[in-house]
Amino acid sequence: MFDRSELTDDVEAVRNAHAPEALVLDTAADFETIPPAAAEDLGLFVDSLDPATYPSEWLPHDAPSALVAYAGSDFTVGMPGDGTVVWTRQTTPPVVLVKKRADGTPTEFLDFLLSEAFVQLGTGAPEHFLPFFESQYRDLDEAVPLGPAAVYQIAAALYDAWLGIQTREAFAAWEGIRPRLFDAWIDAGDRLEGRLSGLPREVARGQTSFAAATEYACSAIKHRLDLPAPFAALDTQAFVEYGPEYGVRWAQKTFEKLEADADSTESV
Repeated sequence: MFDRSELTDDVEAVRNAHAPEALVLDTAADFETIPPAAAEDLGLFVDSLDPATYPSEWLPHDAPSALVAYAGSDFTVGMPGDGTVVWTRQTTPPVVLVKKRADGTPTEFLDFLLSEAFVQLGTGAPEHFLPFFESQYRDLDEAVPLGPAAVYQIAAALYDAWLGIQTREAFAAWEGIRPRLFDAWIDAGDRLEGRLSGLPREVARGQTSFAAATEYACSAIKHRLDLPAPFAALDTQAFVEYGPEYGVRWAQKTFEKLEADADSTESV
């Protein structure tokens, strides 16, 4: 299931700077969540396994089954929406996993994703939105008048934004030092930028769901791109400082305004 991955010199330098203890492993299959039995094979490469569990009280009654399983006692690595590169601290030392689908990923972008994982590990941030929001995930669920899958998607996006604010300065510092990785970061942002300004219009016309628009906008924060309202309010140091409380309040205010705007339109 797992094999040690070879790193280029510049990616190895990022690892040494931010997460020198981290192991990097290629996986033989693609996955959203690695089955517990397969995940335990990580024990062949690490000193110890420490599966995380979270209180069921953090979850609303209709939470997606994948999130319920993640909070439970089974050793769970990876979740839907995690992307091509996944990291976990449920092992000692921590592990960065490269999914099988990385085989089709351009080398420069994959190396950026690996480097991003090391920078994220170095922040000490929780590895998933559930231990980020903790019990306030229920508050987010109450603030978002959408189904459980949409709440999940918005929570993951908000966590991504919160983490992106903290990591983007490290990416920017690569200019002139690690030019290949810096250019990959810039290029990834350029690919997002063209659609950002039109997101509110897409949502208003029903062309894009609010949850998908939130995911797209939040993914742009780590690239230091200008966001349209209401997503621009997330790009602030106050979000880093207040974390889940800020994210929940943003959701409350955003949906209150969306509801008020809809009522105003209907009354015309």
